Amino acid sequence: MDPALGDWEDIRALGGDDRFWLMVDLVINHVSSQSDWFRNFANGIAPERHYFIEVQPGTDLNAVTRPRTSPLLRPVQTPSGERLVWATFSHDQIDVDFSNPDVLLEYLDILLFYVHHGACIIRLDAIAYLWKTVGTSCIHLDRTHLVLKILRDVLDLLAPGILLLTETNVPHQENIGYFGAGDEAHMVYQFSLPPLLLHALETGNSRYLMDWVAGLEPPSPGCTFFNFTASYDGIGLRPLEGLLPDAELDALVGRMQQKGGQVSRRENPDGSQTPYELNITYFEALSEPGRKDSNLGIARFLCSQTIMLSL
Repeated sequence: MDPALGDWEDIRALGGDDRFWLMVDLVINHVSSQSDWFRNFANGIAPERHYFIEVQPGTDLNAVTRPRTSPLLRPVQTPSGERLVWATFSHDQIDVDFSNPDVLLEYLDILLFYVHHGACIIRLDAIAYLWKTVGTSCIHLDRTHLVLKILRDVLDLLAPGILLLTETNVPHQENIGYFGAGDEAHMVYQFSLPPLLLHALETGNSRYLMDWVAGLEPPSPGCTFFNFTASYDGIGLRPLEGLLPDAELDALVGRMQQKGGQVSRRENPDGSQTPYELNITYFEALSEPGRKDSNLGIARFLCSQTIMLSL
């Protein structure tokens, strides 16, 4: 932590302020390649040399669901020679190995550290990819849900009232699976809302948004959706699968590019690539091309927030 920006006592003060609900991001799937953990792995230092997922050259990983187009494995030099480690999102984000119980204990320590410093909501970043089993899709695996249940049990026992929020940028039916039977996440991000709402306001056609809203089922007692329109990840497009026709999706992507937005893509098992996220602010996404502060764009943005809050 940069001391010029404050310290953990400042964070704790925010958490103790009744005006705020402090959310803290627990990056549970991966760590930075610049972290002490990964440096120790690269230098062969225990226990961290056992914290990452090594894969043998030539292993068939074609079944793995990819959120990116970068190579899944990153080579790294260690005292024992070159090793290939798992990197779901990029080569500067290295996945940790939850099949090692020490990794789970490390994350439980971090979880309770955040709670001690005032966190009310723990956001579990990219949890869908947490457990890897070669030969499977390596997304939404049963042991991923088991780890989530363990986190929930620990909080229910030691810090009741602290909420778990899962960040799973996936189609709606997969997303709501993280409620479990009311024994996993307290909240899940409502990932289909931002792109459907954007499409409705951009095209003037609310059919797809309204069909989806009409079909929403209430979650288990004690659980709720986390409704939002914008995040630092951009606007996810996988949550539109099964909800918006491909032609409508392609047209929406094209309109965002006309406004200066970028598109990140993911690689499919057959080697093709499809849009994964729109990299544009929600305000700019709703603006008129070349007129970011027009009255129409402002009205659209205010409308989007009103609809989001009404849900």
